[in-house]
Amino acid sequence: MGARTRSGDEDYILVELTDFAGYPNLVAMFLDRARAAGEAPFLWAKHDGKWHSQSWRKAADQVCLLAHNLRALGLKDGDRVVIVSENRPEWCIADLAIMAAGLVTVPTYTTNTERDHIHILENSGARAVIVSTAKLAQPLLAAALRAPCAEHVIGIEPLRQMQAGVLAFHDWAAMIAGDAASARAEVERRIAGIGRSQTACLIYTSGTGGAPRGVMQHHGAILANVEGAAEILVQDFGVKDEVFLSFLPLSHAYEHTGGQYLPIGIGAQIYYAEGLEKLASNIEETRPTIMVVVPRLFEVLRTRIMKQVEKQGKLANYLMGRALAIGERKAQGRGRITDAPMNLVLDAVLRPKIRQRFGGRIKAMVSGGAPLNPDVGVFFDAMGLTMLQGYGQTEAGPVISCNRPRAGLKMDTVGPPMKGVEVKIAEDGEILVRGELVMHGYWQNPAETARALQDGWLHTGDIGHIDERGRIRITDRKKDMIVNDKGDNVSPQKIEGMLTLQPEIAQAMVSGDKRPYIVGLIVPDPEWALDWARAQGEHFNFKELQDLPAFRNAVRAAVDRVNKDLSVIEKVRQFAFADEAFGIDNEEMTPSMKIRRHKIRERYGARIDGLYKS
Repeated sequence: MGARTRSGDEDYILVELTDFAGYPNLVAMFLDRARAAGEAPFLWAKHDGKWHSQSWRKAADQVCLLAHNLRALGLKDGDRVVIVSENRPEWCIADLAIMAAGLVTVPTYTTNTERDHIHILENSGARAVIVSTAKLAQPLLAAALRAPCAEHVIGIEPLRQMQAGVLAFHDWAAMIAGDAASARAEVERRIAGIGRSQTACLIYTSGTGGAPRGVMQHHGAILANVEGAAEILVQDFGVKDEVFLSFLPLSHAYEHTGGQYLPIGIGAQIYYAEGLEKLASNIEETRPTIMVVVPRLFEVLRTRIMKQVEKQGKLANYLMGRALAIGERKAQGRGRITDAPMNLVLDAVLRPKIRQRFGGRIKAMVSGGAPLNPDVGVFFDAMGLTMLQGYGQTEAGPVISCNRPRAGLKMDTVGPPMKGVEVKIAEDGEILVRGELVMHGYWQNPAETARALQDGWLHTGDIGHIDERGRIRITDRKKDMIVNDKGDNVSPQKIEGMLTLQPEIAQAMVSGDKRPYIVGLIVPDPEWALDWARAQGEHFNFKELQDLPAFRNAVRAAVDRVNKDLSVIEKVRQFAFADEAFGIDNEEMTPSMKIRRHKIRERYGARIDGLYKS
C-alpha cells in the first residue's frame, strides 16, 4: 500500500502518495515502507568520524523485537513510555516500537530538569522510560524514583552503574534481540486492531505560558499531517531520493511529524545531526534535500552569511545588495524585466556559493515553530533558496498550513491550509481549525480541553485573517497581544522580530500591556559587542559594556532604526539590558527557541517597570 520500488538497481523508493488514508496507524505505514525499501539505507548516524547507515529492513526488525520485549515486561495496551534521548536512530526505533506494542509514546526534552521530569512522569503515569545516556539519566532517574508509577528503565547506552531503588534496568541490546520473524508476526496481529483515532503519543507543550500540558495526538492526526505535507512536496517539488537532516528536538511535535514521520511517509533517508555546533559541517556532508528549521536558526544563518560576504570585498557586497533589492521587489510584486540580466549574473556568481553552504541540492527549507520575520524569508529567497513558512500547533498534528510555490509564495503569510484542514476566523480574529489533525484533548485536563475544543473547532489562540488567495496571515498570539492604556492592540512578535534583525541585537522582549507606551528588554549581539569594544581599543566584559553610555547609545541607534518603520503606538520608547542571553538552561526559552515571557517577566519585572519611571 502506498509505496513501491522501481525496477532495476536504483536504491531509492518511488512513493505513490495517494493512499495515506488507507493506513490505520503509523506503524502500518512504516512497515509498508520498510517492505518496499528492503536493504536500502534509512537511518544515518556519525560514529568515529564516519557516517553509518541502518537499512529499512533492519530498522523494522528492531522495531518489532523491541515491541515484543516491551510487552514481555508486563506493559499493557495504552501504557505510557517516556523517551529521553538526543536525536539518533534509536529514538525513531523506540518511538515506533512503543506504538507497535500498543503503548503510548511520551517524548521528553533532553534539557528537562528533575522537576520537569517529575511533572511529566506523574501526569502521564508512565510505567517505563527509555533513556540514551548516563548523563541524561541522572535527572530522569532522580525523578523516576520519586514518581510512584515508573517501574522500568531501558538504557540505550549502558546504565548498570546507576541501578537504584525499585527500578528494573534493561539493556537496549537485549531489548532488540530475539526472533525477528516471530516478533513481526506478533506486531502485525496487534496493529491490525489499532485505529487512526487511537492515541499515538502524548506530546507535552513546551510551556511558554506555564506548566506543560500533554497533548493527545492520535495516529490519524499525524498521518493526516504527513499526507498534507507529502502532497506539497510531490506537487511542487517532486519526490525522489529525499534526504532529511534531523536536528530539532524529536520531542517537539514539529520535528516528530515533519522530521520523522514525513520522511518515513515518502520513503526518505534521515541523517541525525551531531548537534547544533556541528550543524554547518553536517549540512555540507549530508547534502539534505529538505530541511525542517525554526526561525531563530534562519536569523542566525542570515547574519553569518551577511557578515561573511561583507568581508569578501566590494564586488561581493555589490552583488549581495543587488540580490536583496531584486528580492524585495519580487516579494512586493514589483519585479522588473530589467532585473533579468542581473539575475543571470547572480545565478552564476553569488547564489551557487550560498547554496553550497546548504549542501548544494536543497529543494526547500521549511520554517515552523514560531513566526518567521518576512525580511528573513526574502533574504533566503533572494539567495536562491526556497523557503516555506509553515504554521501549526502541537494540538494540530502540528502543521495546519504551509506556503507553497503553486499558491504564490508571500513571506508575510503562512500559506493556505493543507489538504483536509478547515480554517475559519472567529469574530474576534482568532484562527479556528477543524479536521482529523486536531487533537482529542489534553491528557487528564478536561477543563483546558473544553476551552481549546469547542463544537469541533480548535481555538488556536492566534489572531489572523485569510487573504484573497486563501493564505493565512497571522498577526499575533491572542494571549501575547499587548493592549495599551488607550485600548490599542500591539503585536509584540512583530516588534521583536524587527529588533533582532539589527546586527546590534541578538534577542528582545517588548512589554506595554495597560501602559502608555512600549518598552523593551534587550540582549546585545555578543559578536557585535566584541567588535564594538575592539574598535574602542578597550577590553570589556559584557556587564561593563552595558554600563557604558557610548555602548548604550549604539544600541539605542539600532532601536531608533526600527522605530522609523513602526507606528506611533508600536515605537519602543525605552529599553533595558538583560543580564544574560535568554536560554533553555535559564528557562527563558523553550527548546524550540521561543521566549518564555512569563519567566522573563518573573526575573526582570522590576527592571521593566522601572522604564516607565525613567
